[in-house]
Amino acid sequence: MNIAQLLHQSARRLPDRPALAVGEEPFCTYGELSLRASRLAAGLTAKFGLKAGDRVALAMKNCPQYWQLLFACWHAGLVAVPMNAKLHAKEFEYIIGNCGAKASFFDARDFAALDGAPAPAAEVSPDATAWLFYTSGTTGVPKGAMLTHRNLLFAAQAYFADIDKLGPQDAILHPAPLSHGSGLYGIPHFAAGAVNVIPRSGGFDEEEIFGLLDAWPNASFFAAPTMIVRLLASRAARRPRGLKTLTYGGAPMYVADALRAIDLFGPRLYHLFGQGESPMTITGLPQQYHADKLKLETCGYARTGVEVKVLESGEIVTRSDCVMAGYWGNPEATAQALRGGWLHTGDIGRMDEQGFLTILDRSKDLIISGGSNIYPREVEEVLLRHAAVAECSVVGRPHHEWGEEVVAFVVLKNDVRNVAIQELDALCLSSIARFKRPRDYRFVDGLPKNNYGKVLKTELRSVLQAELRKRL
Repeated sequence: MNIAQLLHQSARRLPDRPALAVGEEPFCTYGELSLRASRLAAGLTAKFGLKAGDRVALAMKNCPQYWQLLFACWHAGLVAVPMNAKLHAKEFEYIIGNCGAKASFFDARDFAALDGAPAPAAEVSPDATAWLFYTSGTTGVPKGAMLTHRNLLFAAQAYFADIDKLGPQDAILHPAPLSHGSGLYGIPHFAAGAVNVIPRSGGFDEEEIFGLLDAWPNASFFAAPTMIVRLLASRAARRPRGLKTLTYGGAPMYVADALRAIDLFGPRLYHLFGQGESPMTITGLPQQYHADKLKLETCGYARTGVEVKVLESGEIVTRSDCVMAGYWGNPEATAQALRGGWLHTGDIGRMDEQGFLTILDRSKDLIISGGSNIYPREVEEVLLRHAAVAECSVVGRPHHEWGEEVVAFVVLKNDVRNVAIQELDALCLSSIARFKRPRDYRFVDGLPKNNYGKVLKTELRSVLQAELRKRL
């Protein structure tokens, strides 16, 4: 089944219901969105000569036209490649080149006039790729997780089974990037005929979110834990009238913060554990456990239709119809990630006798700051371009608001006495997104290593954690 049919079915059933809104104002109905997506699909194939399976890159900020283009891609049988609009130009260049995108859009004006004669949605195999979700591993080289129409449909059905029953009376806010979790959770809302609301700011603003929750009854949204912490600290913080469900994930949530969120938002929270390779759908801790303030240290139990287990090594693995088909053009990484028929998450955890999963650590040295993934190797390779830098190692340090912040340990070459931090910052800003640059530079004489010459990042993190403990 072509995932675009979820939109078209709602349009046939509810043509006059609002499908998209900007702020408090409706933008278009389901009938209008369905027609626009089909005409845009025809325009993409006619003007650009695109064929089923071709990749189309999306690098726009959150806007209603984003959904028009996304559904147009699926309607035409194309593969959408959503990219975080905050990425650096060189990062866009890599992803576009890696997937071989035949068209790329950075602004809604790029396709505003694109139109064609409507045609039925393309017939595609359930196992055809619909979404290339670019993630990365410890090497820092981005990899495109191939998410099929079957994967996206399974994730939508799991939302209905585990998180919420939805209908035309409901809404979802999109303060988080549509290229990631928020976009994935828009799909079940379109399937149910709910309204997808884009904040006028196009992003996350605490006061605006509370206002929209008052304006839209039965509204839900996805947030990284850092976003919830910011909402709790906001001067605009108040018990929202319209909140249906606040789903959070993408990074650990401290129990103390979860308790504060429950006090403010009520029993409306749902904690998920997922990855781009199994989009938003591995385990979940339902609303009732938050209401009863139980198991908050865990990320819940396996979602409906999902198997999860912890290997002897401590690594968490999963399998379901939500698990990706593999990595685009990377059979070696695919074989490694999907060995034995299970997705190896790279996360370390434990599972109790009731099946509740607790994540203990990440075997990959991933840093999650403000809900965004930062891969140390990527930052290290940029810093090593500086003529004065001999070695460096990047790790995450706990941060009360962002979850983690980037710290770089730098070893200078023997003939160099010092380097201006501004130079290193400028180097990073020339190659990677601003949110990835180090917030602290530590100049050291050497890096701790094992007998094989591998840097012991655990020791570097221990140094930072000991400093934090002394401050407490």
